[in-house]
Amino acid sequence: MSNSTAQAPGRAVRPAPPTSGDPGRGRPGRGLRRRGRTAERRAVRGLISPHTLNTARGRTVYWIVLVTVVVVFTAVFVFPLYWMVTSALKSPEEIAQIPPSLFPDTIDFGVYEEAWEQLDLGLFLRNTVVYAAGAWLFTLAVDVSAAYALSKLRPVLGKAVLAMMLSTLMIPPMVILLPAYLTVKDLPILGWNLLNTPWAIWLPAAANGFFIFLLKRFFDSIPRELIEAAEMDGATPARILWSIVLPVSRPILGVVSILAVVNVWKDFVWPLLVQPDTDNMPISVGISSLSAQMPQNVLMAALVIASVPAIVVFLFFQRSIMAGLTAGSLKG
Repeated sequence: MSNSTAQAPGRAVRPAPPTSGDPGRGRPGRGLRRRGRTAERRAVRGLISPHTLNTARGRTVYWIVLVTVVVVFTAVFVFPLYWMVTSALKSPEEIAQIPPSLFPDTIDFGVYEEAWEQLDLGLFLRNTVVYAAGAWLFTLAVDVSAAYALSKLRPVLGKAVLAMMLSTLMIPPMVILLPAYLTVKDLPILGWNLLNTPWAIWLPAAANGFFIFLLKRFFDSIPRELIEAAEMDGATPARILWSIVLPVSRPILGVVSILAVVNVWKDFVWPLLVQPDTDNMPISVGISSLSAQMPQNVLMAALVIASVPAIVVFLFFQRSIMAGLTAGSLKG
């Protein structure tokens, strides 16, 4: 046997070190530590380094920038509401003065009572509540049924139908305004004229592609085992929807309900076309139709009264809106 291949007795042969391109393969844990440090550096990388933020000057600059951005954006969104409320408390002369004043010289809350009586806001509010309530009922009936069918029943062309529904979201509302008006004026097949009736607002608001998409995504998160267990017990699809799907879908149902009511409450162009009679106008159209005859402070007071219900609904249910948009259903 040659000397190059001879092995000394009692000595173990050490394996050759790895020759691959990974410098950490020969030492366990070295590659993991290196990758961990790289990921940590990437995680903290930003415009300002953590070292700078830990200094007194860095913290001061950070808080100044943060507070400035928050205050500016808050002022941009809140100032129109503040201007509307304060203008209602001013006199017409004070509203017309240049430069305008930020605070009213005298506060007179009697202008709200004057606006309520002169503009007949009680009638307009009642009409708006009727339209919003009917649109809410029809929206839940149509959109929940469509989303349940697409999510759990899964028809043959379900994906194509969903794609066509979502494609309607990319069409500007003004494009379909005239076809929708002609449809309401002469309902196909039946030939009914729905102008000056609540149906002219209820039916177009019933089918909403965005609501169907939200409901379907939420229904998709419901475990399939619940549906299969109900089917084994002999429950029909309608029974499954009523007893299983709807009880666990309260967050998203609340979001859809609030958005449906607010959409009808703030809508202006469509009610202006389909409700030309003064006795049938919602509050947004009614105030606009009588605005030319009213002083500016009375008009501002009427706008404040019309805005209060929507603002109150949003303030009370803003947490439910965010929870319903982001939360899932049950975890399987």
